[in-house]
Amino acid sequence: MKNTILSLAAVVALAASAGAALEFSPVGGWPRLPPAKTQIGNMHGDVAVSSAGEVYVSVQDPQGGLQVYADDGTYLRTIASAPPDFHGFVIRQQADGEFIYGARMRGQEALKLTLTGTVVLALPASAIPEEFKNKNAQTGAANVLFTGVDVAPNGDIYVTDGYASDYIHRFSSRGTYLSSFGGKKEPYSFNTLHKIAIDTRFQPARIIGTDRANNRIVHLSLDGQFLGVVAKDLLLPAAVTISGDYAVVAELGGRVTLLDKMGAVAGRLGANTGEGVGSNKLPPAQWQTGLFLSPHGVALNARGDLFVSEFNAFGRVHRFNLGR
Repeated sequence: MKNTILSLAAVVALAASAGAALEFSPVGGWPRLPPAKTQIGNMHGDVAVSSAGEVYVSVQDPQGGLQVYADDGTYLRTIASAPPDFHGFVIRQQADGEFIYGARMRGQEALKLTLTGTVVLALPASAIPEEFKNKNAQTGAANVLFTGVDVAPNGDIYVTDGYASDYIHRFSSRGTYLSSFGGKKEPYSFNTLHKIAIDTRFQPARIIGTDRANNRIVHLSLDGQFLGVVAKDLLLPAAVTISGDYAVVAELGGRVTLLDKMGAVAGRLGANTGEGVGSNKLPPAQWQTGLFLSPHGVALNARGDLFVSEFNAFGRVHRFNLGR
């Protein structure tokens, strides 16, 4: 299989102020499969890490769509009450506890759950005004397909309808609908605003989004003003998270890119130009440790170790350890 990668040790030289490089080393055989399973399961979702260091992975599986793994990759449990269609989700620590915020792709809602799966807040698509929804040209029925979610410092919840209208919908911490902005028209001109994150590198914080089919990363203010393009000419950016001074971008075209605060490329890893890139069909026997196929979700733990979930019919999660 032809491929390109910075090195087998996935060394990423970042333009850090100290001048030192960050080294990410791929971990083979992570995670270990759940009992009696030969694969994780069909994945079109995300990955997140709790404050305890447990790694949560969303799987499109009616018998258990949210699996939890220990730091060493040991399967711990499946949150049976979680929905089987969390396309994008995050875990956020708040004053009243730690919660999962998830966007259901088919379920017409976003949810706030405890880490054990109890629903404490539902944000239904029915709360969004009809003018901000895609309509079926023949039936007139609304088509809402939530793809990403995050929570602002004040508790407001932002959900993107990335597979339909390309609008971002804003709700209060209590679940009250507040506003919608974005869409396919100027000045936004989004084409699959796939996932979003709250970019806390700036004050005030802002939204950073993956405008996937436009191959770019964008910034918006928390009240919806389009602030500009952060980076362009990417390979179908699918997910983004903030780590220190960097935005870490998972690209469906087979790599992860690190962007500095100015949007310049600070490093890349796992780049792959071989067979199966961008597809979810390549069988496990043809995978190579440290080389991506279709990155779809990205998260880091408190130590800075990187986790990347893929769009993959068999289920695939990568781990890269930082500096070890």
